[in-house]
Amino acid sequence: MMKEYQTVTNVEGPLVFVDKVEGIGYNEIVEVKLPNGEKRKGQVLETSKGRAVIQIFGPTTGLDADRTKVKFLGETMKLGVSEEMLGRVFNGLGEARDKGAPIVPEKRVDIIGSAINPVARAKPEDFIQTGISTIDGLNTLVRGQKLPIFSGAGLPHNELAVQVARQAKVRNKSESFAVVFAAVGITHEEANFFMKDFERTGALERSVLFLNLADDPSVERLITPRMALTTAEYLAFEKDMHVLVIITDMTNYCEALREIGGARKEIPGRRGYPGYTYTDLASLYERAGVIKGKKGSVTQLPILSMPSDDITHPIPDLTGYITEGQIVVGRELHRKGIYPPVDVLPCLSRLMNLGIGNGKTREDHRGVADQLYAAYAQGRDLRALSAVVGEEALGETDRKYLKFADAFEKRFIRQAREEDRSIEQTLDLGWELFAMLPEKELKRVKLEHLQKYGKKHRKE
Repeated sequence: MMKEYQTVTNVEGPLVFVDKVEGIGYNEIVEVKLPNGEKRKGQVLETSKGRAVIQIFGPTTGLDADRTKVKFLGETMKLGVSEEMLGRVFNGLGEARDKGAPIVPEKRVDIIGSAINPVARAKPEDFIQTGISTIDGLNTLVRGQKLPIFSGAGLPHNELAVQVARQAKVRNKSESFAVVFAAVGITHEEANFFMKDFERTGALERSVLFLNLADDPSVERLITPRMALTTAEYLAFEKDMHVLVIITDMTNYCEALREIGGARKEIPGRRGYPGYTYTDLASLYERAGVIKGKKGSVTQLPILSMPSDDITHPIPDLTGYITEGQIVVGRELHRKGIYPPVDVLPCLSRLMNLGIGNGKTREDHRGVADQLYAAYAQGRDLRALSAVVGEEALGETDRKYLKFADAFEKRFIRQAREEDRSIEQTLDLGWELFAMLPEKELKRVKLEHLQKYGKKHRKE
């Protein structure tokens, strides 16, 4: 039942306080009517002892405490979903941003959603090929996984995001695949980059874009990822599609959380972020997975830029606890002009072993990944040592490791922005690099795999 009140007491930033209310629910949607007749939407943030705190979607300029009317609509925020959403671009509130026809919704779904019941979850074990060697070969993405990308200001995480969105595919051609892309708090320039790239490459046909711009209200940033995940769940669990959700940038989301918390006069937690930041992030990340008996899946690739490149900052720190690994974008590789500058040593995919091996990728995958990690780590250590003692002081094998580290960065990590490598090309490239090392040093690959895949790349 809709109730209208004219008891606004005060306005603070994006928040409006209304007194003498009753029967109002948390997260309920409201319509605010300004004195000049203009209407704005809002959402109930808090309600207790007859007082409601409402966050307005839009500027609060023009609100007059005496003459502003607030109508409580009696329902939570819902998104009209349909398969027609594929190929379309929306704003952060789910309204069409492109010039296409209005969506005729098949149903309206609550955007808050819920985490998947652990008992209903199926084990994620199917490989998703991104076409990027550092991810596919060393930190494999598995269907139903949540694997964040940790980046920093000025690093090419947006380019990496669109490349993954463009190239990601499931190996079984008969299964339908879609990308839901949510951009939170981005500039107009970034929005144009995303839209043009998706249109230019044809990736838009199988994608749904939600773009929340930096000059949109900060409150909208809290809604945009939920819009994207609601769409993804609909396509996955009702339309049997495999959906990859890319959200950039989660740091902007957390900043909005902190801003709203400050406006509500909440007691701040670590570095000023609300004490419930962990719970709030988990409510987003845990909406990824595979459900028993359902054909579809939701896989998440959230991107966050670490303030001051600090991996111990609350945002990457809490994200790391909730998700299954991380892909780290390194500034040092970026300075060397290497794209994508994925620093593989601090990277991790906790579900990698479930999605690789015979019948999924290739039988030699685990051994190749382990050997590449070990050899590159040794080469990096020797690089630091040679800076002190000089390369001449190193033994012959050590110098080979040093050359291996350089070749690994230039050939394995580096690839073109349009280059889409299959998992076989990635693993073969690993064997080519192993040819630089003495055979006795290859202790992490099986002998039969060395005979089958490695011998053809050796000149001995």
